[in-house]
Amino acid sequence: MKFALTMLTILALTLPVFGQSAYDFSQMSIPKKAPQEFQFFSYFISQYVYNNIYAQNDFLKGQTVGRLFGGNTTTTSGGQSQYFEQRLIPFVIYQPRIFNGKALLRASFEIDWTWGDSAYGAGGNFGSAISGDQVNLQTQNVELELIPRTGWAINIGLQRLFDTPYNQYRTFFNTMTLSGYRLAFWGSDAVGVTVRRDHDYSRWKTGFYKLYENNIQEKDDVTLWEATYERDLTTTWRQGASLWYVHDRASGEGGVSILGQGLNSLLNDYNGTFRFLFGEKPYRANIYWLGTYWSRNPEFTLGRWGLSGFAISNVGDVEVHTEGAWDKGADILGFAGNLRAGYKYGQTAEDRITLDLIVTSGDDDGISDQEYSGVITGNTWGSPGAIFISHGAYLLFPHGNVVNRYIAAVTDISNMGLGLVGGTLNVQHDFIPHQLTAKIGTAAAVSMFEPDEGGTTIGTELNAMVGFQPKAFMNIELHAAYLALGDFYESPEVNGDVDEIPADPWTTFLVFKWLMF
Repeated sequence: MKFALTMLTILALTLPVFGQSAYDFSQMSIPKKAPQEFQFFSYFISQYVYNNIYAQNDFLKGQTVGRLFGGNTTTTSGGQSQYFEQRLIPFVIYQPRIFNGKALLRASFEIDWTWGDSAYGAGGNFGSAISGDQVNLQTQNVELELIPRTGWAINIGLQRLFDTPYNQYRTFFNTMTLSGYRLAFWGSDAVGVTVRRDHDYSRWKTGFYKLYENNIQEKDDVTLWEATYERDLTTTWRQGASLWYVHDRASGEGGVSILGQGLNSLLNDYNGTFRFLFGEKPYRANIYWLGTYWSRNPEFTLGRWGLSGFAISNVGDVEVHTEGAWDKGADILGFAGNLRAGYKYGQTAEDRITLDLIVTSGDDDGISDQEYSGVITGNTWGSPGAIFISHGAYLLFPHGNVVNRYIAAVTDISNMGLGLVGGTLNVQHDFIPHQLTAKIGTAAAVSMFEPDEGGTTIGTELNAMVGFQPKAFMNIELHAAYLALGDFYESPEVNGDVDEIPADPWTTFLVFKWLMF
């Protein structure tokens, strides 16, 4: 009996000790998984296009970008054109374990073509004719991201240049097209350094980009600086402000192929931006953009109503070198505003009605008075340098489902420097939630000023879409659109130098998209 009591006493005294040792979950927790060193994902798109739009210049079969009836020689006809095109954008990420997620390298490329275009050659946007064997890998981004502390990010190299405050590599693309300035001013790639800080209720970003490096021993470059700040005022309302500055001393040299880039380059005729007619005279320009933007539930994830918009002004001055001296070329003062409002009436974010309005100032006499009162965007330096594609139109304003042909009546919100007032109205419905959706929409725009021999009505568009999602991030869509051209296109200045309004553009396309990772 004494032995039994002794054993029970010893067991009672030692149970707490065994209990702490056996059920210490912190000791038995699964160790954190080390970051995966190599990651690969890609975006694939292939589509069949049937429309009446084509480029008259045979050299532009590979890639055609810019304004319909502009310097890219695009036009419409009573006939039709049809083709298949395809694009693959692979992304490779290397994150060495030794840095524990604090440093990584990203590289993205682009491989695209029109089916059956060419083989056994070199050059982008080609390579799918019989036998293939084309050298056509195009570099999009090669950049390093350093994360010295939580919430900080430093990006170095060839990277996304987007006019939103969010990390372009850690944010869905759809979010960036509906926030900030919606890529209407800067939506491209550029080489430089950006520093960003993400707090719980605010975020900011600063950046330096070399848009063009001419002769390294001379001050004849194009450089961009940016600063953006955004704060959450409530759980749904966000307000931001930004400042950009372009220091342009390249005088139109460099840039896109033989087109050049900058205020006086042929690139403006292609992209539908305003061309400063300085001729061959050197110029030096200082241009600033100061603006504010706001959003409340723009993706309909936090309630029924969504609202977003921006207001921005570009100011600056340009000097032209004439007869050994720098003289005034033009003073710049323009503005742009956008307001997007929507209502989610159904179960999903695709059950919605949205109204999207855009207004930009213009100039009716160019720089004959040494003043320009229109808008300037990144399309003055890149092709494209800005992509306003989240409005729901297809032909009046550009659409995002493109491979080699990015064309619309108004591809730049400046509307050739004439300014505009326009908008879109779209109604969308999910017949099967997150799987089968359809949309109908309309768009219209008028120019602030008339071109020579033309009116102000740019056109009115009707469009529709049916989409099916068989699996996550995989979509099959059928699109159609028709644009009735207005009296704006009575002007040979804007209609491709013909004596009458061209045939109204229309398009249909069947597209397959897959984001794989």
